[in-house]
Amino acid sequence: MIASVVRAGWLNLRRDRAALMLSFIVPIVFFSIFAGIFGAQKSKTPKTTVVIADLDRSDSSRRLVDALKRESALDVVTTPKKSATPFDAQSAEAAIRAGDAPVALVIPKGFGTTKIQFAGGSNGPAFRLLADSADPIADQVVGGLLQKNMMMAMPEMMMDAGVTEVDRWSGGLTAQQKANLDQNMKSYRTFSARPAAARSSDSLIRIDKTDVIGQNKSNVVAALYAAGIGVMFLLFTASNAGGALLEENESGTLDRILTTRLTLTKLLLGKLVYLWTLGFTQICVMFLWGALVFRLQLFQHIAGFLIMALSTSLATSAFGLLLAGVCRTRAQLGAMSTLVVLSFSAIGGSMFPRFLMPAGLQKAGLVLFNSWALEGFTNVFWRELPLSSLALPAAVLVGWAVVFFIASRQLTKRWEIA
Repeated sequence: MIASVVRAGWLNLRRDRAALMLSFIVPIVFFSIFAGIFGAQKSKTPKTTVVIADLDRSDSSRRLVDALKRESALDVVTTPKKSATPFDAQSAEAAIRAGDAPVALVIPKGFGTTKIQFAGGSNGPAFRLLADSADPIADQVVGGLLQKNMMMAMPEMMMDAGVTEVDRWSGGLTAQQKANLDQNMKSYRTFSARPAAARSSDSLIRIDKTDVIGQNKSNVVAALYAAGIGVMFLLFTASNAGGALLEENESGTLDRILTTRLTLTKLLLGKLVYLWTLGFTQICVMFLWGALVFRLQLFQHIAGFLIMALSTSLATSAFGLLLAGVCRTRAQLGAMSTLVVLSFSAIGGSMFPRFLMPAGLQKAGLVLFNSWALEGFTNVFWRELPLSSLALPAAVLVGWAVVFFIASRQLTKRWEIA
C-alpha cells in the first residue's frame, strides 16, 4: 500500500510537467545564485567605494591619494556627483548619509608637514574615517590599506620620523650628518617610487573613526533588517494569496462569477485592492511589533513609512496576480513562487547585504522591484533622509505595479475564453 501511495504521488507530479520541471529547477537556480555570490568573492574581492576628502592639498597627500587609487580593492571617489569641486569634510559626510559610499577618508590639513610619531603620538596626522556602520567591513579595508600605503607609497615620511627620533634621543646630529641624511632621503624617495614588496607593520598613524549613521539608534539591527524581512514576507504573502484565483478557476467558481455583470478586469482590480490592503495591514503590524518590542523608531518616521508601505504592498500585490496568471495549477504556483521569491530576496538584498555581492549582481538587483523597496525603507529608517528621497523608489514601485497588473490581465484572458 505504501508503494502505491508513492507511485500515485509521482504519477500526479508527472502529469503536471511544468510543476515537475520547476521542482528540480528551483534548487538548481537557488544554488547558482549563492554560488555566484560567494564563489565570485573567493576569486575576486568586491571593490569598496571610498570617498576621499583631501584637506591638505600637498604633494604628500596627492601621492597618498594616487596610491589609494591604484589599489584594486578600492573605488576611490574624490568629487561629488555632477560636481567638479573636490570633497571636503562636510560633503564627504553628506555622501555617506546619502548612501553614495560606505566610508569616507578625510586627510587632515597639515598632513604633508606633520612629523609622524611612532607609537601613535598625539602630534601625528589624525586621519578621519566617516563610516556607515551598515557595512562593518568597509572602514577596516580602508584603514588597513591606508596603513599599507603609508609604509609602501610614502616610506620617506616614516624614515624622516625615525631620523627625528634619533636626533631627539641621541643628543643631536651634526650638520654634516643631517645634510647626508637629506641627500639620502631624496635618493630613497626616487627609489621608493618603484614597485616594492609588501611589508606588515603595526599602526603608525592615528585614525579617528566616526559612525555617521547608526550611532544614535537604539537598535541598529532592527533598523537595518526590518525592511528586508518585511519585503520578503510580503512577497510570500502576495504569491500565496494570488493562488486563490487558481483555486476559483479549478473549482468552477470563476466561471460562475464571470457569468454575472462582473468583468474579469473588475475582478482583478478587486483582488488587487484586497491584496493591497492585506499586505499593508501585515507590514504595519510587523513594524508596529518591531517598534514596541525591538525599539524600532517607527513613529519618528511615520510619514516615510506610510509612503513606502503603501507603494511596496501595491507592487507585491500586483506581482502576486502576475504569478497567478503565469501558472496553470496550484502546484506550478507553489514551485514558481518559491523560485521567484527566494531568488528576488537573495539578489534584491533581503537575505544579506548587497555590498557583499559581485558588482554584476549588484547591478542586476536594480532591475528587481524589491531592491527599490529596500532602498526606500533604508532611506527612511537607516539613513533618515528627507521624504524627497523616497520619490524615485516609490515611483519605481508604482510603475512596476502597473506593469504587473497589465501583464496579469493579458495572461488571464484564457479564463474569459474558457
